[in-house]
Amino acid sequence: MMTFKKLLRKGIALMLVTMAVALGGCSGDKAEGTSDGTITIGIPQDLEDGLDPHKVSAAGTKEILFNIYEGLVKYDEYGNLTPALAQSYEISDDGLTYRFSIRSGVKFHDGSEMSADDVVYSIERCADASAGEPLVPAFSNIASVEKEDAGTVVITLNAADTEFLASLTSAVIPAGNADPAVNVIGTGPYRFVGRSPQESIELEAFDKYWGNKAHIKNVVLKVVANPDAIVMELTGGSIDMIARITDTQAEELKGSDFKVLEGTMNLVQAMYLNNAVKPFNDVAVRQALCYAIDPQQIMDFVSGGKGAEIGSSMFPAFGKYFDESLNHVYDRDIEKAKELLKVAGYPDGFSFTISVPSNYQQHISTAEVISEQLKDIGVDAKISLIEWDSWLSDVYVGRNYEATVVGVDASPLTARALLERFTSDSGKNFINFSSPAYDEAFKKATSTMNDSVQTESYKECLSILANEAANVYIQDLPTFVAIRNNIEGYKFYPLYVQDLASLYFTENK
Repeated sequence: MMTFKKLLRKGIALMLVTMAVALGGCSGDKAEGTSDGTITIGIPQDLEDGLDPHKVSAAGTKEILFNIYEGLVKYDEYGNLTPALAQSYEISDDGLTYRFSIRSGVKFHDGSEMSADDVVYSIERCADASAGEPLVPAFSNIASVEKEDAGTVVITLNAADTEFLASLTSAVIPAGNADPAVNVIGTGPYRFVGRSPQESIELEAFDKYWGNKAHIKNVVLKVVANPDAIVMELTGGSIDMIARITDTQAEELKGSDFKVLEGTMNLVQAMYLNNAVKPFNDVAVRQALCYAIDPQQIMDFVSGGKGAEIGSSMFPAFGKYFDESLNHVYDRDIEKAKELLKVAGYPDGFSFTISVPSNYQQHISTAEVISEQLKDIGVDAKISLIEWDSWLSDVYVGRNYEATVVGVDASPLTARALLERFTSDSGKNFINFSSPAYDEAFKKATSTMNDSVQTESYKECLSILANEAANVYIQDLPTFVAIRNNIEGYKFYPLYVQDLASLYFTENK
């Protein structure tokens, strides 16, 4: 059973080695045991898309549910897939059969013991395509999932998939829990206590957790939707920690009771364009906008020059898939942008609206710079700030928008997770991008067991997104985390999560 497993390990290792180097710092030594203290953490929005771990789409929700739910495997802070609810697994030489030994003694938050039946139920729920497509896209490849015995689950695939294991980070929930959005029952280090809509979410350390228990007993996640209030909330004592502050806010906290840790967000920030509405259904118009934008100027304004420019839907930490040459497909060229607009029938420019979530200052600031830069080619970009729940329903789900500035993450941590959303028939294709060449390249990438073929096919996908100007790509943003001086243990992950269990109070609490 070595051939396919070697290939799998090689693929994961090559993809994630850069992440480990880039993000391995900024964590303290753990304290022993669980304290009775409470930490209050600021979050930019409520969990508007619910608490069902199989259906949530917002990165801000997923990063919290990371602490409540677990899958058969999970990521560590270095981006390695490690056994979780499966204590071990084997993959057949042909890559079609996955045999998992289920960890014994694992308790759900309701006190019941997790079993192979729960694993089968959860996978079958995520693989159900009755609503159009599976909740976990990779599960469309599952031929069968069976309980071999009380401690073993076997998954058989229709075709080998070197990225399949990463999809098994999806949550295991109790069998028969038909409404996990209401019955929030996981196996993670924290259990869900309650939620006050638009105000806060409460979590409590789970004392029967199978692994390393959380250090801080109570966590309050306080909604701080107004980015201008963040520093006041911190220095006024309302919150003890918040992630993704701006560099300006970080400067304001110097000399205070807070330290600021720096990492990268590991997401693709872009001005995402609705390719199905005029004038963005014209590739020449989209290309004109790309030529008019200067990402470095945006980074200088938004984050003090920090961040990493990107030219397609991939961020640098993905290593082998990231193609820096795509950053120069549209080096700023105002005359070329004007020429393209003229060819497209807009010699005098046009007007459109950028819909931006009102709770993310980095995206607001980015939209402001873009609006100013586009004036140079006669394009009037108006900015409309909308509440997060409206962004989810109107922009992401309803696709009722012209342009938006947000960041898109990879969950699970695979190239497929970043790129599948742009296939023509994907339910997550909120930009309405359609390209037969892209669909073919993506299909080739996901149907091969050859690592070099897969890598080149994914790079072809990235090249198509860049050359067809699917979006106006900008950067992988830096992230600054403000945390009270007496709290240690924060870990940066190469994906969008907050590991609350690693935090602990020092003796000067």
